[in-house]
Amino acid sequence: MRTLESNLPLGDVIPNIASLLIRNAECYRDRLIFCEKRNGTYRGKTWGEFISSVKNIAGNLAELGFRPGDKMIVFSPNRMEMLELEMALMACGGISVPIFAYFHKETAELIIRHSDARFLAAAGTLQLSRIHPELDLKQVIVFDDVEDQRFSNLIPFSRIRDKKVSTVELQTGASPDTICLNMYTSGTMGVPKCVQLSHRNILSQQKALELLWSSSFHLNSDDRFLSYLPWHHSFGGIFERFNALYNGATIFLESGFGKDPVELLENWKQVKPTIFFSVPKVYQSLVELTKADSDAWAEFFHSGLKFVFTAAASLPSKISQEFEKRNIPVIEGWGLTETAPCCTLTDPNLKRENGLVGKPIPGVGIRLDDDGEIQVKGPNVMCGYYKNDEANRDIFTEDGWYRTGDVGALTENGLKLISRKDRIFKLTNGEKVIPGEMENLIQSKCHYIMHALVVGGGREFPVAILFPNKKALDKPSYEITPEEGCFCPRSVNELGKCLQGCLHDANCSLGQKFAKIKYAMIIDDELSIEGNTLTPSMKIIPNKVMEAYKVQIENMYDSEESRSEEVYLIRLNTENNVHRIKTDA
Repeated sequence: MRTLESNLPLGDVIPNIASLLIRNAECYRDRLIFCEKRNGTYRGKTWGEFISSVKNIAGNLAELGFRPGDKMIVFSPNRMEMLELEMALMACGGISVPIFAYFHKETAELIIRHSDARFLAAAGTLQLSRIHPELDLKQVIVFDDVEDQRFSNLIPFSRIRDKKVSTVELQTGASPDTICLNMYTSGTMGVPKCVQLSHRNILSQQKALELLWSSSFHLNSDDRFLSYLPWHHSFGGIFERFNALYNGATIFLESGFGKDPVELLENWKQVKPTIFFSVPKVYQSLVELTKADSDAWAEFFHSGLKFVFTAAASLPSKISQEFEKRNIPVIEGWGLTETAPCCTLTDPNLKRENGLVGKPIPGVGIRLDDDGEIQVKGPNVMCGYYKNDEANRDIFTEDGWYRTGDVGALTENGLKLISRKDRIFKLTNGEKVIPGEMENLIQSKCHYIMHALVVGGGREFPVAILFPNKKALDKPSYEITPEEGCFCPRSVNELGKCLQGCLHDANCSLGQKFAKIKYAMIIDDELSIEGNTLTPSMKIIPNKVMEAYKVQIENMYDSEESRSEEVYLIRLNTENNVHRIKTDA
């Protein structure tokens, strides 16, 4: 079995989070660690101020009965208090358990109970309203200055942050293998699993990045990260956040949390980030927004921008080219929460290839099973799932490699991703279809499609259900088009007509005739976290979407059931001849 490994040895790794924080407080005492926007201006704390807060928190938690090995749920969006608390928890031997800040009551309580956490920190009134006061919690801490008479054990965060303690020792002697972070997966294929991560898992990755990037980018305390990726998720909470902390850089919290391109661009102009981590749709929105304004265009692609990092999906080639024209490298990576999260990175000196996610980082090995499943071994691989014997039973091979559930191929330039293993389905003729190939083709060709899902397990042919980008339809861009000559639709009907050629081209791009979609249906609806069709990290949940739109899918297979939503049905000829489009509304 062929194994792919980095030719760079990992070397010594900082043993634990406490040691990292103390090292940085000494090296960067007067440098800013984190800034938030207040009254239109970014203000923040220095490393010296930050370490004092961390020590106060650790000491006061001990007085409240918090002991090494104890867990605390952190139920909050990104903010200074969350950063202070999580670092204090990890540095004093505790385990931080961050969860999505806007979970509904049922999900939040389910995870709280599963976690066995006895302590909880909530952002404010909204989060407190979604917690039952009779949960078995020893102490509830609230970041905002609010009161809730339902909780007799509620204390303000300011009390444990600002109250001086006489003596406190952070756990600089903690074993690197001590668990310090429990992170719940996004749950794209079912119930979220609780991933147990150690100091070594997190810090070995940062050492690997230091080795890879020191010669090219020289990350240091002068760097500025404009950050919106949520910390309950591994991409933001581990990869981006600890990359900034490890190098003494400053994190500037993006006040719109990545949801409003206009606000993000205004923050970009103020901060002038040197590093930016994001997902393709945000890059696409920013590039489109700046193209109409030459000054904004120049400020966005400013000379101090060292590189941009993209994950979750490949960056569309036209967006990537805008960075490359200005010698701003675009780096992609691959990994999972279970691998803390990064396993591979692309080489910024090589031309980007669609689907290629690069070579293993130092210390990490990758190999493929007989069925193409990617297996990983290294110091970044989790300690196992918490309270989940079924999931743990087969997740590691007999010789200790982690089974990722992703299918890929090893190429000369590194790993190429193909699909999630559990998304590959068989048709009635026994042929295997990889739905991600068509989904990626559709979304890369049309930014008026927000989500695409290809299904067809146990059927004669695949079909696709498509969900429009309603914001783009409301304000179609006549300046920007993903393909030359692309029509800019203003409604679902116009989008259906517009998509005829794009879907035909996507079908033509697939080599296997059996993998071509025969029908595509545009559904005038939006997937959402609230509807349980999107994860908190905005990934589609295939099983839930198939369940929610079962009638629409059945209609594409000539079901007699009636359509309950406004839809636009597109019939395609898999012989590559375009057929007339049929409208149902």
